[in-house]
Amino acid sequence: MSDQVLINSAHQSGLTCLTFARDGSRIYTGGSDSLVRIWNAKAGADQEPDVAIEAVEGITSVSAGDDFWLSGSVDSEVRKYEKGSKTFTELITSAIGVAIRCVAVDPKSKRVAVTSDETFVKLVNLENTIEVRILRGHTKAVRSAAWHPSGSLLTTCGGDGKIIVWDVSEEEPKIIETIDGIIPAVSDTESPEYNHDCAIVWHPSGQYFIVATRAHEIISISRSNWTKTSTFSDPSSSGVITALALSSNGVYLASSTPSGIAIWSTQTRKLLFKFQGSITSPVVRMAFSPSDNLLAWTDLEGVLTRWKDPIPSSSPDPVKVVSAGSTVGVQVKRKPTPPRLFDDDVDEVVSGKDKDGDTKLDGLEDEDLDDGMLDIADENWIVDDIGDGLADDETAKKWEGGSGIREMVSVTKAQPPFQPGSTPMENKKRYLAYNTIGVIEVTDQDTHHIVNVEFHDRSARKSYHFTDHFKYDIAALGERGALYACPPEASHPAHVLYKPYGTYAAQSEWQYEFPLGTRVLGLAAGGPPITKSRQKGRNDIDIGGNGNVVIATSDGELIFLTGGGVERNVLSLPGEFVTMCAGREWVFVVTRDGSTTMDGSQNLTGRLIKFDNFCLLQKEALPVPKNHTLKWVGVSDEGAPVIYDSSGVLHALPRFRIPFAATWVRVLNTNTLERREGKHESYWPVGVSGETFMCLILKGRQEHPGFPRPLIQELAIKLPFKRNDPKESPLEEGFARENMLLDILRDGLDEETLTTDDISRRELQLDKSIIQLIQFACKADKLARAIDLAKMLNHTASFDIAIKVANFYHLIGLQEKFEALKDEREERPDRLAEARERRRERAREFDPVPDKKLPIYTYNDAPRPKAFSDFRPPPPIPRPGLERAIPAIKVGTRWDGRRSEESSQVTVEEQVPSSTGVDDDMYAREGSPAGKRKREESIPREAAEAKRRAVDESISALPPRSNPFARKPGQENNRNPFTKPSDTNKSLHKSESFFSKVDAAESEKTKRPTPAKGKAKDKNPAGGVLGSGGGGGRQTTLFGLPPPPPEKKEKTTGKKKKANTNANTTSNGKNASELENETQVTLVETQETDVVMDVDDESQPQPHSQPQSQSQDKRQVDTENLREGHGTPDATPNPNPTQAVSESGSPEPIEWPESPRAETNASAVDVVA
Repeated sequence: MSDQVLINSAHQSGLTCLTFARDGSRIYTGGSDSLVRIWNAKAGADQEPDVAIEAVEGITSVSAGDDFWLSGSVDSEVRKYEKGSKTFTELITSAIGVAIRCVAVDPKSKRVAVTSDETFVKLVNLENTIEVRILRGHTKAVRSAAWHPSGSLLTTCGGDGKIIVWDVSEEEPKIIETIDGIIPAVSDTESPEYNHDCAIVWHPSGQYFIVATRAHEIISISRSNWTKTSTFSDPSSSGVITALALSSNGVYLASSTPSGIAIWSTQTRKLLFKFQGSITSPVVRMAFSPSDNLLAWTDLEGVLTRWKDPIPSSSPDPVKVVSAGSTVGVQVKRKPTPPRLFDDDVDEVVSGKDKDGDTKLDGLEDEDLDDGMLDIADENWIVDDIGDGLADDETAKKWEGGSGIREMVSVTKAQPPFQPGSTPMENKKRYLAYNTIGVIEVTDQDTHHIVNVEFHDRSARKSYHFTDHFKYDIAALGERGALYACPPEASHPAHVLYKPYGTYAAQSEWQYEFPLGTRVLGLAAGGPPITKSRQKGRNDIDIGGNGNVVIATSDGELIFLTGGGVERNVLSLPGEFVTMCAGREWVFVVTRDGSTTMDGSQNLTGRLIKFDNFCLLQKEALPVPKNHTLKWVGVSDEGAPVIYDSSGVLHALPRFRIPFAATWVRVLNTNTLERREGKHESYWPVGVSGETFMCLILKGRQEHPGFPRPLIQELAIKLPFKRNDPKESPLEEGFARENMLLDILRDGLDEETLTTDDISRRELQLDKSIIQLIQFACKADKLARAIDLAKMLNHTASFDIAIKVANFYHLIGLQEKFEALKDEREERPDRLAEARERRRERAREFDPVPDKKLPIYTYNDAPRPKAFSDFRPPPPIPRPGLERAIPAIKVGTRWDGRRSEESSQVTVEEQVPSSTGVDDDMYAREGSPAGKRKREESIPREAAEAKRRAVDESISALPPRSNPFARKPGQENNRNPFTKPSDTNKSLHKSESFFSKVDAAESEKTKRPTPAKGKAKDKNPAGGVLGSGGGGGRQTTLFGLPPPPPEKKEKTTGKKKKANTNANTTSNGKNASELENETQVTLVETQETDVVMDVDDESQPQPHSQPQSQSQDKRQVDTENLREGHGTPDATPNPNPTQAVSESGSPEPIEWPESPRAETNASAVDVVA
């Protein structure tokens, strides 16, 4: 017999069901992962099946019709899909909050029987799903249902141990027979036996069905009297029967037991063939292909196995109808009188057609069952009632004699949970824990266990032993205490016991119990090493506590407790728990996120969870090769997670302190060790310390250590580099390994330290190794390699040695490059400062995200009203984009009519246009209506806009406050001040001292007489002087400012009147009256009038300075006088040099003739007092 087995990892561990499409082209499998996969029955093991994902919970049953297939799941739904497709069409029915257990479609694909955890069966019409019939008769949940080949009978099996045969051919279903005591009564859905296939299988003839009994037998029940007629038995097949399947022609029966897969003859009830592969998990569903020589089954590990050609070619085909040349017949039972074989029409059995011409397996209908004689139409149909039809079969004799060739099929299945350092019970002894701290040994005494705990360093901890009546099966040995867990048994729940090594308190150990049904899957005990005080045996309080405890349960929980028994947190496991270990600061948990892949990968993921805040530090897939499993997880003495798999490779996670940035590094491949050459040995990990791998040596095929306890061996860690150079390879491997260990040490230091004397010493040793490699590279003329090595130097002083090496080999270019690298290293900041900054940047990346709160709108800080009780209008919402546009007027300009008296004073930094034509024109319009003229007549619109922009720009870009009249550094002293400048439009500065004087004069007018004023040249029609503010209160002053209140002026008779004789003098020799009459004059093309303003100043007299020079075009005003408002640099100077001045220095008012219009642009001249 030639076997060909195809194995696929189809689903997660748990109940996995399957069925064939009626044409045999597809296989539908459903698992506990709530998925249904659609497999091509003839494709290989590397196929990618379609997946139906509509179910929410695990799939419990699948069934196929002629052009559709159905699925039932724990979420109480029965779903319908298109044939061979994942396309969902409709919901057929649903249970009320209970799981669906079986879905069975009748032979004509018109009705479906649905069983669930309810005590009744639903019979649903697939053409009209509203039409549902209820079959009541079981007292507990109904586990399965099976149709008679004719479709007129339905057989159900319940958790109450009853088999009920229903007649569903009539309008109202009725019970024909109830068979009790055959199948086991299993009502606990969590029991392993509940997943076994208890369904009966009808023979295609319809005369009997086959069922597995509670006595672990396979029997046949006759339809005529519903009693047992035969038993299938063989010494090589024993144990509980978990699944049954009949071939499409009824010739062969397949059964599954713990001993393997067996194929029987339905005629002789003898074992014909047996599957020679290993069965590692109970088979729960099995089926023959209806079109090919193929047997398929699924197990509790979620694996789909297809056995191609289970029936050898020398035996009758399992699909075709039996021919005359075959010695395998159909089982019959004769009746005494008259001699009859069947009570139905054999013609339909042989032809496979019913009276309507429809194809079916046997063609039997209830109306065709009569008591007539058997009429065999086909002479080739052999009826064998002898019982030894296979006595001459040489193939059967060969297998019965054990002379066949056995083939082993190896596949990596989903790895179950395990505890690191534990071994199975062997010769009533086992190890519960074996690590670098110590050993926990268990001896089975039948009624109890003896637990012995021994430590490698007995000076730090004291060994002990105790009697265990709970039979602990899981334990963890930590730095601060030992942790034990027992399984639940009957009414006793599982619990955890923690025994600290020694504390100041008398009652230090504690227990932690779980609810009934919860199992402990893994334990981990972490914490810092014991302190010196505890090592000396002192009983003082250790602030380090008793460490941390982590427990993984079957409920998908990860429970965190303190060493004192305080519950801290409960996390949810993201997948199936596999194993875990704990260090001083974190716990490393390994889970399976999903199912194993079809190519044999375990799909394991490791997570590093911190004890202090339960945050995830690392999450990385484990590098376990395909078709291999994880053997051990642990913690190195430096605190790094370490794993070891069945392929013999040791991996470490060195940069684990950098959040979500660490990667797995291969640190040792035991398959390439020199000591393994010529030996057949394996290694059982114990721990990793620095550059040493501590393990136990296992000889031959030994999988775990035995007793007496073997000695721990130390193997040097060696990175699996591939170069074999005898000189350079050891140096390169040593440099990489030492640098990896230094990274672990540096990451463990605080931000301010970042280095120690030991680290510096080890870095210096690394530099020596690099210098040797640079020497080898220079000798071999590998300059690029030498430069790469030089960049790896740690200390700047090491570059000098590299430069000497390059100089020794006369490599001038390389020497210059080394010098450039040294200069670059020296110019860079301190490497510790760079490392500190990098660490801070990483810390900022993982800062907590603050809560973004929405703004709260309140009504005048009033308390918030109750909901649906506030009838006030909503508060206004500011919408700047919808406000009315208001033209922006720059404060401080002459167009700003709202400015106050304080802000209206023009500072010395402000500038005015070089041309005053616009101002004069404006004065003329405001002061005299008769003299109004349009703006367009005097200045073009474009020119006015340009001047306005010039004013705004000059005011917006004010320089710092300074004396505008001081001579600039580097200015030419002999330059003619009256020459035409290059920039004719340059603005002059205004001074605020003039307006300060005006305000001072107004406030002091009652204290002294008002000086005589000169006649104004132009008067408005209202009698106001130009610039006096007449004309309806409009701005008519020189600079467009609000005019001061009118003063009572004395009328002049044309004679020159002297001003106040008590005038003050300035620091440059000018008296105050002369300074008041000296103002800035801007010569422009459009200037028509000159305005003279006299302002009194009552400042204290100052001593005279030297007279003004005629050649000097500018005079300087004392800065202090300008600040106090005594100077008037903005006043218009007297253009006539012959102006009369009184003896006291006060000018007399003189009527000046009208100034001529300038033909060309004049220069802007600043005359400074």
